[in-house]
Amino acid sequence: MFDPPPAQEWVALDCETTGLNVRTDSIISIGAVRIQGSRILTSERLDLLVRPQSSMAADSVRVHRLREQDVAQGLPVEEAVRQLLHFIGSRPLVGYYLEFDVAMLNRTVKSLLGIGLPQPKIEVSALYYDYRFRQLPPYQQHDNADIDLHFDTLMKDLDLPVRTAHDALNDAIMAALAFIKLRDLRGNMRGD
Repeated sequence: MFDPPPAQEWVALDCETTGLNVRTDSIISIGAVRIQGSRILTSERLDLLVRPQSSMAADSVRVHRLREQDVAQGLPVEEAVRQLLHFIGSRPLVGYYLEFDVAMLNRTVKSLLGIGLPQPKIEVSALYYDYRFRQLPPYQQHDNADIDLHFDTLMKDLDLPVRTAHDALNDAIMAALAFIKLRDLRGNMRGD
């Protein structure tokens, strides 16, 4: 985990949860996929169901379509996080609103390791904001520029395929697609 990361490799990840409270809600699924250069290695993926430590609210079931009986035989969260840590290794993390997923994961990571996830984190919504901000005319470029950061808007604007949302693996793959496209666009804008 603390070794230098493999060159040009990242892991896109996403978690589905019983709700949005980082302190009281639980992870119910984890999806992760490796990125190598400009390729998404869907053969190198992690798609785990996790037995929740808290009850699932009806609102969360409507969002991710996972019921209590669907995750009842899932992995204990500690085992799921161990598998995720092994899968990630030292690769930087990529995600859409990754801060929430990392906060949810760190509750378990800290109890296992004594520290949170140490990998660099790359936020797709921030990359997209920077990309759109640079396209604004100078008179509109200010700190609170109104840029729509909804995931569906981002995917449509970047002309990327959309998979079923609120499925951890699909969301990780879409974040990986957006990351690669935005990285390429940034390189083209700079002449890299």
